[in-house]
Amino acid sequence: MAFGWIDEQARARRDAGLVRTLRPRPADSPLLDLASNDYLGLSRHPEVTEGAARAARTWGAGATGSRLVTGTTELHTRLERELADFCGFEAALVLSSGYAANIAAVTALAPHGSLVVSDAGNHASLIDGCRLARGTTQVVGHADPEAVGKALHTHEGPSVAVSDTVFSVDGDAAPLSALAAVCREYGAGLVVDDAHGLGVIGDGGRGAPHAAGLVGAEDVVVTVTLSKSLGSQGGAVLGPARVIDHLVNVARTFIFDTGLAPAAAGAALAALELLRREPERAARARAVAGELHARLTAAGLDAVRPDAAVVSVRAPSPEGAVRWAADCRAAGLAVGCFRPPSVPDGVSRLRLTARGDLSGAQIESAVRVIGETRP
Repeated sequence: MAFGWIDEQARARRDAGLVRTLRPRPADSPLLDLASNDYLGLSRHPEVTEGAARAARTWGAGATGSRLVTGTTELHTRLERELADFCGFEAALVLSSGYAANIAAVTALAPHGSLVVSDAGNHASLIDGCRLARGTTQVVGHADPEAVGKALHTHEGPSVAVSDTVFSVDGDAAPLSALAAVCREYGAGLVVDDAHGLGVIGDGGRGAPHAAGLVGAEDVVVTVTLSKSLGSQGGAVLGPARVIDHLVNVARTFIFDTGLAPAAAGAALAALELLRREPERAARARAVAGELHARLTAAGLDAVRPDAAVVSVRAPSPEGAVRWAADCRAAGLAVGCFRPPSVPDGVSRLRLTARGDLSGAQIESAVRVIGETRP
């Protein structure tokens, strides 16, 4: 029977406790949200939603075509200028998602004969970019610049190292300065995904590369998402103008995809303007993460010290993590639940979002619920 093998895989997932399900949320959910990526609480901010509505009224509901045909509006180019300026890079290119941005950057910068050195803890979108690239990929140990150097030392020809700036599972930061130094030693490029750094790390939330002093570097390319701190949707690649021009000409997830919807671009612009005006929002998100970690640790939970706004709490098993997250939800708290294969190290976790708009009472309530429902 066609697709009969799907049933066997479904049974295996059920037996392993790894079944994933969609859970539609209402517009006015009563749950305290520590599961989303809305780090600065901007997705419902009146200025951001009005930016989306104004863009839709002006430009229409959709971009109407690929960026190279009809899908580039003045709004897109303005967003690209503002993103590049805010993050400190020469140019930017906006795509329909952060996933598409990562695949575009990696595949476009890893031609035949090149070497891609990829951190073992990288996000799935970077991993998929490596799989689709025409170069050879070598996976190295997590956050290990020395291992990156050893891999680069063995290769002659174009090479690039690829890493998250803040890893999405445990929330730990990559050693960007050391990675850049190793890449420069061997003439390699550095591509970093700042999805979890933009809006949280750096001066006023300008991102992890900005904090590491890598802005404007000719050998550094940064990808970001508009769907986390900026509360919108979409992604972008930042870097030297010649790299961005190269992506326009060869990146398939840019060339053959419909442009980002104007509403998303308008929302991202409004959020960026808000962050410029209120740079303290970034520090507040980091402070909430630190407070969550301190309180969880004091309660005897195995929480990983955060470097940005992701707080990870270890669970005893995949089944235990699923049950723990469900019990939190029943008690009025939404948390993320990461388990294999999303976590390749085999350690299941609850993943908490330290939103900058959380009050002290909400932080206390969240810690209490997590502690009371632990497996």
